[in-house]
Amino acid sequence: MQPDGLGQPRRFFALVVITIATVITAVGGMMVNLALPSLSRDFAVEPAHIVWVVNVYQVVIAICLFPLGALGERFGHKTIYFWGMLLFTVGSALCAEASGFATLIAARALQGIGAAGIMSVNIALVRFIFPRRLIGRGIGYNTLIVALSTTAGPTLGSLILSVAPWPWLFIVNIPLGVIGTVLAAAALPPSPRSSRAHDWAGAGLIALAVGLPILAVDGIGRGDAIPLLAVQFVLGILFLVLLVRHQLARPEPMLPLDLLRTPIIRLSAATSSCSYIVQGLSFVALPFYFHDSLGLDLLDVGLLMTPWPLAVAVASPISGRLSDRYSAGALGTLGLALLALGMALLALLPAAPAHWDILWRMSLCGLGFGLFQTPNSRAIIMHAPANRSGGASAIQAGSRLLGQALGAALVATIFGSLPQLGPIGAIYLGALFAGLACLVSSLRLDWRKTT
Repeated sequence: MQPDGLGQPRRFFALVVITIATVITAVGGMMVNLALPSLSRDFAVEPAHIVWVVNVYQVVIAICLFPLGALGERFGHKTIYFWGMLLFTVGSALCAEASGFATLIAARALQGIGAAGIMSVNIALVRFIFPRRLIGRGIGYNTLIVALSTTAGPTLGSLILSVAPWPWLFIVNIPLGVIGTVLAAAALPPSPRSSRAHDWAGAGLIALAVGLPILAVDGIGRGDAIPLLAVQFVLGILFLVLLVRHQLARPEPMLPLDLLRTPIIRLSAATSSCSYIVQGLSFVALPFYFHDSLGLDLLDVGLLMTPWPLAVAVASPISGRLSDRYSAGALGTLGLALLALGMALLALLPAAPAHWDILWRMSLCGLGFGLFQTPNSRAIIMHAPANRSGGASAIQAGSRLLGQALGAALVATIFGSLPQLGPIGAIYLGALFAGLACLVSSLRLDWRKTT
């Protein structure tokens, strides 16, 4: 094992693996959303049910993230990453060949397991690929790829669907997945391994604590009986309590409660969740605001949504370099203050704004988000022991998924319960959560030295 990162050229090929895995999971997730109308038509499935093509992927990731992070600490991050890439690639092939709705859902679930394997140890692997002095730069590179992939996803998906049917959204993943899987076996670094037994009871409790509330929320849209919904919510809370009690009793819990006892990790995870709530609110509400409230066409909506992820892509490598010298508390607080300012300015747009008025505000939001994101991820991973890198990586990914899911749910709540507020109400709420994230981040200013 390399004592301090990989040497060249192996580090280059390891970065190629990370890039391929990030691109196919990020771009693939964005592209499938565009195909939902076509899938609904081809499979003769109601729109309320076809959304499970997207939902099942995210639910499976949420259920598998922490168990696979724990398996990464036991069997090695490289092993989990390799099998994650392989399962995602096989799942993509099965999605492309799906002849029925149920088959497609099953294939998407397999894709979700593969994606969870990749996400659960992604940042942990960066720790062993880069020398210690360049960790921030490595995380910044990873954030840059995510931002660029998110930016390119809708455009690439539209181009594919304009010349080919929806199965090609999955077919394009296959050659990249094969290359990434082969390179993963050869280039990724080994990592410390734990001898602990896998906590199967904990994995089952996570599935129930996550799955039941999601089924209940979906049942609200289907019009299920209120007693059934109440039972699902109550059981979800009960299993969550049992999960926490079960994990607290274990010396190395699957749900990394031991790491959350470290103040800098706990505060960084809370900051991350609050900031991703802002992103979840914004990326769902802003298209409605631009299209319905301002009356812009879809091409203009796509144009106006682009500056945010582009600014993240520009800011991420810069903040990665800065995070090797300055604390996450200082950089994160500055970035989130800019994000809060940008959200407030979006909420205060005039009734008929020019495109430029929107573009520079979106860019300010993306700049602040990019300045915060990399130092925050670095703080989580570098303040965890090396043998708990999988748990730290799962915290980083889990806080992102939790924040995005809560943000989207809050938009749905506003649209359903407070329709008079509309998307502008969600944007104001996003500004409040950005301010909250800034406040939580400022509590880390006592930790002035980076690890």
